[in-house]
Amino acid sequence: MSSPESLLTSPLHDRHHALGAKFAEFGGWSMPLQYAGVVEEHHAVRDAVGLFDVSHLGKVKITGPGAAAFVNATLSNDLAKIAPGKAQYTLCCDEETGGIVDDLIVYFHGEDDVLLVPNAANTPEVVRRLGAAATEELTITDLHRELAVLAVQGSSADDVLAAVGLPVGHEYMSFAVATFEGADVVVCRTGYTGERGYELIAPNAVAGALWDAVLAAGEPFGIAPCGLGARDTLRTEMGYPLHGQDISLDVTPNEARLGWAVGWAKPAFWGREVLLAERERGPRRRLCALVSTGRAIPRPGMSVSLTPDVLLGEITSGTFSPTLRTGIALALLSSTVGPDAQVGVDVRGRRETFQVTTLPFVDTSVRG
Repeated sequence: MSSPESLLTSPLHDRHHALGAKFAEFGGWSMPLQYAGVVEEHHAVRDAVGLFDVSHLGKVKITGPGAAAFVNATLSNDLAKIAPGKAQYTLCCDEETGGIVDDLIVYFHGEDDVLLVPNAANTPEVVRRLGAAATEELTITDLHRELAVLAVQGSSADDVLAAVGLPVGHEYMSFAVATFEGADVVVCRTGYTGERGYELIAPNAVAGALWDAVLAAGEPFGIAPCGLGARDTLRTEMGYPLHGQDISLDVTPNEARLGWAVGWAKPAFWGREVLLAERERGPRRRLCALVSTGRAIPRPGMSVSLTPDVLLGEITSGTFSPTLRTGIALALLSSTVGPDAQVGVDVRGRRETFQVTTLPFVDTSVRG
């Protein structure tokens, strides 16, 4: 745990203080955990619209001849399947083990211009690996401290951004570049909550004014500033994995059920050979979804068993679902577990019953 004095802060830090936010460390940054409360903010997103500051996320620009081809030859997903103006979820995997270094979003601006958004704590390692593999013709620029990221999430997100004067209505995983107070702002139909929404990438110089404008425009729609606590419960309800918990260097895409984010047919990406071999034989464990049959609330690190004597694995993410009003979890479990199995979770010394289920835990409007 870093000391408070050593933590990085968002360009919106003072605004969060003024709104009464409680802060916590996220990837070396001091970021808002909650304002009014996690459950209230969670419901604001599911029922109306919420505004998040996620400026701790990395921003890495790759430019130069063949930038897109370079990204396609290193990261897992097939960038050739999308056109400029689209975004894509992808993975940075270790060449030797196939483990997940990070999961990230690629913004495909053009063949010679790509923006990557990795997780905060993993940005230096992603930059290091890409830099070591890049040719001299390519320029890799870490913009982590120069750009802010705001997420406007919920069914009223379009109305709010339209009132601010930003473009809306483009399809899921696509983006448009707009102007706000003289600065370019990338408006992308992405998010981490499962609801219809947008993520805005803007220079720090206009981030404060953009935050203020979105909050003001959102007042008629019941907008709420939301912290990363609600972002965590929202993403868990969707089954979206969190790096450092559900996925890591010790977890492969096959184990995490992220094979859909791998371009298996393309000739090269980091970890290709080992991942193809694992895919052929089948992974020894898989990320599974669990829902409580009682009132137990699961937490990361709790053991999961088929019977008291047969250990299956452990919880990687666990929380109370404000939408379902019960405990839900993601867990890395032995591949022998059936799709409808009942398992036991050790909750503070008591073996509580959970049901293996399918994802997402809740129906949402993410692609609406």
